[in-house]
Amino acid sequence: MNSLANSTSPYLLQHANNPVNWYPWGKEALDKAKAENKLILVSIGYSACHWCHVMEHESFEDESVAAVMNEFFVCIKVDREERPDVDQIYMSAVQLMSGRGGWPLNCICLPDQRPIYGGTYFRKNDWTSLLFNLADFYKQKPEEAEEYAVRLTDGIQKYESVQFIAEQPEYTKDDLQLIADNWKRYFDKYEGGTGNAPKFPMPNNWLLLMRYAHLMQDDEIAKQVKLTLHKMAYGGIYDHIGGGFARYAVDGRWHVPHFEKMLYDNAQLITLYSEAYTWQPDELYRQVVDQIIHFSITELASADLGFYSALDADSEGVEGKFYIFTKAEISRILGDDTDLFCIYYHITEDGNWEEEHSNVLFRKETDEELAGKLGLGVDDLLSRIKASRKKVLDARGQRVRPGLDNKILASWNGLMLKGLCEAYRAFTKPAYLDLALKNANFILENLISQNGRLSRVYKSGNTVAFLDDYANIIDAFIALYEVSFNEYWLEQAKSLTDTAIAHYYDEANGVFFYTADDEEQLIARKSEIMDGVTPASNSAMARNLKKLGLLFDNESYAAVSAQLLRNIMPQLAKYGTAYSNWTMLLLDEVFGVYEVAITGNDTETVRREIENNYIPNKIILGGNKGSLPLLQDKFGASTQIFICKDKTCGLPAHNTADALKQMTA
Repeated sequence: MNSLANSTSPYLLQHANNPVNWYPWGKEALDKAKAENKLILVSIGYSACHWCHVMEHESFEDESVAAVMNEFFVCIKVDREERPDVDQIYMSAVQLMSGRGGWPLNCICLPDQRPIYGGTYFRKNDWTSLLFNLADFYKQKPEEAEEYAVRLTDGIQKYESVQFIAEQPEYTKDDLQLIADNWKRYFDKYEGGTGNAPKFPMPNNWLLLMRYAHLMQDDEIAKQVKLTLHKMAYGGIYDHIGGGFARYAVDGRWHVPHFEKMLYDNAQLITLYSEAYTWQPDELYRQVVDQIIHFSITELASADLGFYSALDADSEGVEGKFYIFTKAEISRILGDDTDLFCIYYHITEDGNWEEEHSNVLFRKETDEELAGKLGLGVDDLLSRIKASRKKVLDARGQRVRPGLDNKILASWNGLMLKGLCEAYRAFTKPAYLDLALKNANFILENLISQNGRLSRVYKSGNTVAFLDDYANIIDAFIALYEVSFNEYWLEQAKSLTDTAIAHYYDEANGVFFYTADDEEQLIARKSEIMDGVTPASNSAMARNLKKLGLLFDNESYAAVSAQLLRNIMPQLAKYGTAYSNWTMLLLDEVFGVYEVAITGNDTETVRREIENNYIPNKIILGGNKGSLPLLQDKFGASTQIFICKDKTCGLPAHNTADALKQMTA
């Protein structure tokens, strides 16, 4: 076994038996490269990545390929989910070189870590040829290699950088309108989402657009959000048997998934569909949320309620094998109920995807439409489908399961905790709050040290953490306060915020670095600016600081949030899909944030009544006691609701209807 044998990362352990002399990222490998003047080969991926597996089988398990890698390079394997800081740097390099990126990510670097060449997946022969050429190039033309490294490293350091803007502009609805109008051009008005193929769920994009549609009264965008939510939930990207979403669809119809299931997607989709239910109630949204949570508990939860990272796309070496069915298999499982089930999920004899006779389950019609066509009552249809689905799930459970990436990451657990809080906010199901509290306590007990610092990875022996770990857990603790009114969670959020400002904030440039000032320094200290499949850590911190500034009446928090948005504002209209979380903050700036303070003995009842109304630009606080500034001098004999905005509070309302009038006037 190579040097990965002692790793805790499932991805690194997958490569521990390769003939390649892999090292984990660290001092031993980096010192070896300098001492032997060898190029570094940095290969980055994650355990659920299908093409990472393909390249491993084709190249890294091949003795002849490994011999070339071992002779000319110091080979380092990186789990991008454990070391997103390393991934960030070399992804920037590959995107600068090729205009695209992805995983597996392979970068060739000088002995001092500066990259000179990179790409993603390479076929075996191309890979071997490339390695020979690069080794020869470095030997014959070291000066040219140095020139490449200088230019590329300079580009990496400037990539995703922003200018400091001191003057506060006035934000208007016109700014929002411009962003939305540019975005609309990319809508797929037939299949939902944006663009053609592949299609990613991008939960934060649709959360923003939902809020925009509501606050700006934009019917076109509202229609697009609803279309997208339905198409995703009906498509094959959604696991209709076991719940949960795959990472993306390879086609433009949400039909054929890339079968890996990631915690971060499913966590955010809980938030999205929960908020959508409050916006425009639809039983489909309730079902999706409940099924994602059930999937997450069944497949991704540890015994003490930390959440694992992912399920692999492959089982038995075949992508999607666990999830697909032939009609003959369904017939053996369901007997007389086969035809109805196959009509419901569009299962055919020929099959509906690339594997012969195999089917990815998907829906087209609503239950009401299909019941009408078949001459059935809706309740009868649903009862029969539910019973059949249970039988198919039981049969599927006998198959060889996809691999589990059992890393527990702080950042992604923060997203999941937020999702559970939002599910409880929307549906008031006590089990959701119970799960949230258990997960929050897991985070407190296992991922936050005595000195208040976070660890990204549970039980890895590595205490490093990144800005997204702080940002997502702070956000989740704020959400947990808003559904429990327990100030303990807000104090935890505030403590983590102060730590993040102390170790990650660059006051001179008005931006947070992704890495702490007292952790390992790489060839560039980057800032994560653009929102992607998860919100950028800077946008998440900016929104956290906005909320905490209001909750604690803390002007310094508000000032940092305002500075961050000022710096990013020039980018928003150019490429809205990459700044959705920033635009959510802009919405709050333009429309203002209602501070809803509920005091007295019936605060939970009133909180639920308020939450049944869609008011996305609000924070909610309260209880029968509390130390927050906004609660002071507001406790009386009866339950009262105070609606405040822009440092001004209205007269106390004594019922929900009167309070709502103050927010909708």
